[in-house]
Amino acid sequence: MDLSTSTAIVTGASRGIGRAIATALAEQGCRVAMVARSQELLEELHQQFNQRGYHSLPIVADITDDDAIERIVRATLDWSGQIDILVNNAGIGIFKHAVDLTPEEFDAMWLVNVRAPVVLTHAVLPTMIAQQRGAIVNIASLAGKNSFVGGTGYAATKWALRGWASCLMLEVRQHNIRVITICPGSVDTNFSHTNKRGEHITQPEDVAAAVVFALTAPDRTMFSEIDLRPTKP
Repeated sequence: MDLSTSTAIVTGASRGIGRAIATALAEQGCRVAMVARSQELLEELHQQFNQRGYHSLPIVADITDDDAIERIVRATLDWSGQIDILVNNAGIGIFKHAVDLTPEEFDAMWLVNVRAPVVLTHAVLPTMIAQQRGAIVNIASLAGKNSFVGGTGYAATKWALRGWASCLMLEVRQHNIRVITICPGSVDTNFSHTNKRGEHITQPEDVAAAVVFALTAPDRTMFSEIDLRPTKP
């Protein structure tokens, strides 16, 4: 994929991994529609991109709202005329023992971590199929492959995201659409429930580099899933 002629939608773009991915794509010349709930943080990033000559569209939206998802897709198409990449990055984590996790807390994670990527992907696929090109990038987690105390709710959503993405890959690759799932371990952001910090921990920019690597692989090759771990635990 030639990122310099591509348009991407990145959810959760205002901070952490999403911000790093949006920046990495923009550095490659990609037009980036940046989606987040914080207007202030989005505008700040948009201004930084403008100063660097990058092309970006800030979209303030709650991706658990189906009407908002329609607005995101419509705004991106009106702005760029195409959608080549969708990065389902936005996510939330509530880490509690099963006995303490409320149904409302589980529902909140499910809506953002699973349902929103499914609905947003459903909204962009007709465009990608018509173009006969595209990529759906899902930021999952090693929590979607491993068990840990306090992960009953969060891990369940990431296992579900991986299962859905794996099936989706088989359905859409005939249309020259890649489905790429990135599974980071601990990342040096405020999201991490382990509170691991420091240069030896995977950085948001490392996750972004994996996304760019997978997107720019030769056309005959697809990295359907990539695990990221710190070199030194």
